[in-house]
Amino acid sequence: MQARILAVANQKGGVGKTTTAINLGSALVRKGKKTLVIDLDPHACASLHLRVYPDDNGANLYDIFVADARLWPAIWGRLVQPTEQDGLHIAPGSIRLSELENDLRDKRSKGDILLRALAPLKNRYDYIILDCPPHLGILLVNAIVASDLLIIPIQTDFLALHGLKLLFDTLRTLNKVLPKPVKYRAVPTMYDKRARACTRVLELMRQKMKDSVFQTVIGTDTRFREASARGCSIFGVDAHSRGAVAYDALADEVLAL
Repeated sequence: MQARILAVANQKGGVGKTTTAINLGSALVRKGKKTLVIDLDPHACASLHLRVYPDDNGANLYDIFVADARLWPAIWGRLVQPTEQDGLHIAPGSIRLSELENDLRDKRSKGDILLRALAPLKNRYDYIILDCPPHLGILLVNAIVASDLLIIPIQTDFLALHGLKLLFDTLRTLNKVLPKPVKYRAVPTMYDKRARACTRVLELMRQKMKDSVFQTVIGTDTRFREASARGCSIFGVDAHSRGAVAYDALADEVLAL
């Protein structure tokens, strides 16, 4: 079986991208799926959350983008690290990823480097989750091109809808040159049913995006902060919490696609 590639992206920060990448990955592992999270954010938030520190192993994701293709298997071998949860691995991010815009400026076929580089990993995992940076650039383009499904976390806040418009502008541009349209699903995050604004944004999302919105809604839960402090997913804090139950449901929806 070839791994399915899930890119978690939104061109707005603070909407729950890293939270979704980590906790969806953890939920999939709990369902028996070997999963790799690739931290494409130069700030390496997913890596730090799971207490896997960039550059500790002498290789980083920057090397994947600039190295000869023949070296990719060896680089992945040094780069990919286990986490405290059996079956969940991570390829940590690096601040050097921020150099790629300049270093790849004149490189041909630079938009599908990651797609080609993932080939050696596809028979080792059931799912590969790409945690993307919150701005348009070579990393986000590579992630979308490599993905089988783009998962868009959208905070249930009116300002978050602006980031969604930016991402759809990017998708329209990419769809003009890609052989097939990018598949995507949105997941509402940080939902507070007590707030009328949250309820209204959720209604708008469902009206405008229809079947392109997951049924699962990720609500607010203090356990997410506790998980970050403890270096684990929310399942490592309380597998019965609201947040854990929600990501378990989201994993079921992903598995059903």
